[in-house]
Amino acid sequence: MPQFICASCNKPFEVVQETLDKYPGWKPRFCIAHRKNAARGNSFTSFSRGKPAGTGSADSRPTVAEEPAAPTGPVVPRRLPPGHAAGSRTFGRGLPTREVLTPEEALEKYPGGPSTGVFTDGGCEPNPGPGGWGFVHVIDGEIIKKAYGGDRETTNNRMEMTAIIRALDYLPADSEAVIYSDSDLCVKTLNEWSKTWKAKGWQRKGGAPIANLDLVIGGYEAFKDRPKVRIEWIRAHDGSRWNEYADALATVGLRAEGSRKVVKSTE
Repeated sequence: MPQFICASCNKPFEVVQETLDKYPGWKPRFCIAHRKNAARGNSFTSFSRGKPAGTGSADSRPTVAEEPAAPTGPVVPRRLPPGHAAGSRTFGRGLPTREVLTPEEALEKYPGGPSTGVFTDGGCEPNPGPGGWGFVHVIDGEIIKKAYGGDRETTNNRMEMTAIIRALDYLPADSEAVIYSDSDLCVKTLNEWSKTWKAKGWQRKGGAPIANLDLVIGGYEAFKDRPKVRIEWIRAHDGSRWNEYADALATVGLRAEGSRKVVKSTE
């Protein structure tokens, strides 16, 4: 039976092959004892990735680069699909140069956009490379919750989807919030494509594999568990205050990961 190391307690655990076969590409990170807490996460965030037993020490394991950013209270694998497109993140090769603002500077500079919702963003520099994600929940312009984190080796796509997943994990099951993302790919993945992919055994048309399937499955399940939540696309860098604020949080997450700082969320 395949054996893995829990990212929370560092103890080995086993998963039956039949379960692994149901989710191609999924690599379990947490034992049963920590899996329930992983689905929601905690406030303070540091990152480590579960690996099959015997593949190296905990210190040598890459941080959540290929799995969702997770708080110290673990997070179940949740990640994303292929090729990130226009309207997405601001970091990375091939994307337009843009100013880098702190969250405080974003508030001072940008007054526009919706004043209520959960705003998410993510990216990396270079792409692939170190990345960050962030989200902020605001009601009538008041910050209710903000969080950020990062991975040492990741992609724009993974950070964009991770930000949405972290926002979903934060929201209660009966929430009626709107989550905003400037990643058209992520929004369509969760609103349109995931249901069809699941019905086909988590495959694309013609049997083609789905990139970052762990994120796709995790995001789909988290979204499905919150039936009143909506996920909507918002144009990137169009003067929306809270989209810019989430962008700035993602930058903080990227820099914190790059300097090995503890990544956190605040209320």
